[in-house]
Amino acid sequence: MIHLSGMDASFLHLETPESPMHVGSLQLLDLPADYEGDFAEDAKKYLSGRLHLASVFVRKLAMMPFDLANPVWVDDDDLDLEHHIHHVIMPRPGTMAQLERLVGRLHSSLLDRSRPLWEIHIIEGLQTGQVALYSKMHHAAIDGQAGVAVAKALFDISETPSVVKAPRATRRRDSSQLGMAELASAALSNTVQQYVKLIESIPTTAKAISSVLMPVSEATGKRTFELPKGVKTAPKTPLNVSITNQRSFAGRSVPLAEIKQMAKAANVSLNDVVLAICAGALKRYLADYGCRPDKPLMAAVPVSLRSEGNTDLNNQVSTMLVSLATDISDPLERLAAIHESSSEGKKLTGNVKAAIPMDFPSLGMPTIVSGLASLYGRSGLADKLPPIANVAISNVPGPSFPLYFAGARLATYFPVSIPGHGLALNMTVQSYNGSLEFGLTACRRAVPDVADLADYVVAEHKKLLSLTLRHHSGAQPEVEEQKAAPPVATAPLKPPSKRKPAAKKRVAPAKTAPPRSRKTASGLGGRTPAR
Repeated sequence: MIHLSGMDASFLHLETPESPMHVGSLQLLDLPADYEGDFAEDAKKYLSGRLHLASVFVRKLAMMPFDLANPVWVDDDDLDLEHHIHHVIMPRPGTMAQLERLVGRLHSSLLDRSRPLWEIHIIEGLQTGQVALYSKMHHAAIDGQAGVAVAKALFDISETPSVVKAPRATRRRDSSQLGMAELASAALSNTVQQYVKLIESIPTTAKAISSVLMPVSEATGKRTFELPKGVKTAPKTPLNVSITNQRSFAGRSVPLAEIKQMAKAANVSLNDVVLAICAGALKRYLADYGCRPDKPLMAAVPVSLRSEGNTDLNNQVSTMLVSLATDISDPLERLAAIHESSSEGKKLTGNVKAAIPMDFPSLGMPTIVSGLASLYGRSGLADKLPPIANVAISNVPGPSFPLYFAGARLATYFPVSIPGHGLALNMTVQSYNGSLEFGLTACRRAVPDVADLADYVVAEHKKLLSLTLRHHSGAQPEVEEQKAAPPVATAPLKPPSKRKPAAKKRVAPAKTAPPRSRKTASGLGGRTPAR
């Protein structure tokens, strides 16, 4: 058995029917030109011979007696592929909008905790002739940068799948269930180890906290108490409400080379450009509903704490807050302000990185945390409390070369992520084979028109590209074939050997907010908060 760390288990304890804690991805697959087989059956056969390459596919949870401590991972000796791999045929005409709605519905349901925590859906019937692949895995089993083994299991680097050795035969357990005494003993032993680690980390934690709250003054050389510069409050918006379990999804692609060109021309990071594009799209989207906050929107940005070369299938991540500077009208000035806020956030995260625990004592935590999570969601506190952040924005590096699944080439790689109470929208970005893939996942009630926001992302990308290259006169747009828009998070595999004019501004009529039974929160600019 393998014990879940405190951070991994927290995704289980925080999960409620309204807040499923799984991440996913949506790929569009180009079948070989001469393909005439049954792709769904071929895909199942392909997967059945490769799942053992990643432990997430072949292990399940064993719960502790009375939920006294975190569960453990155990091997599943009776893996039922028919439960995990599904074949779906879309109704005509099979548009991208239909596919996005289907993904939203599939992403809404909880995973069965009595089985390995993953599902794969093979979707046919698209009018383009492509096949779609939607997969989801529980966040307790994997984070955005821990997917090397998962990518190797699901995908290949050539049209002809590589030969995979069969798994070694293992002795089956006499019983499918672990005994209560065995589980209780393991929980007690693990809890003692967690307390020892916690005590050992106290000096490092105290030093990190001191460096943040009492930094050394450059003028006097003495330590003085002050709050971190990056700590700010966020305005209330229609995105910061209690959510339902229903999801909406939209995916869009933009050329990665243009993002890099903007970052180089403006002397900022690639992530700063992504944040600026999202900021412009959000500013425009909220304005459709008359919501124009005086304070800048704040983004919760996940930050990896994983050391270089670490590919453990667990969560090693923290979060920093970054101002999206939406109170600034000029996009270039907004980009500069985002860069400054992001730099402050990275500095703060770097100072406290050593103090962030990946594991902590779990005795009694499952019941306590699960109860608090359920109470928070059902009480509607997210509608009343001031938000710390307005939106979650994540940027995950992916492979820079094409991948293949059962002989079919991946044309796109859209991430599908997790909204939550108070954060009804998650904008996750992943690079893949020369493109930057935006995956927007939201509560359907709070953001029913997420496709409009996704279109604004593409429009803001073009606008910022034009302004950046015009301002930096020496820069010229790089020529790159663009994908049509619209056509999980993994670390890159090893590769195989081997300016557009600014869009004319269009004045759109004000939108009508979706109805909601609860009373409209104050300061929402006329849009009823919903999730």
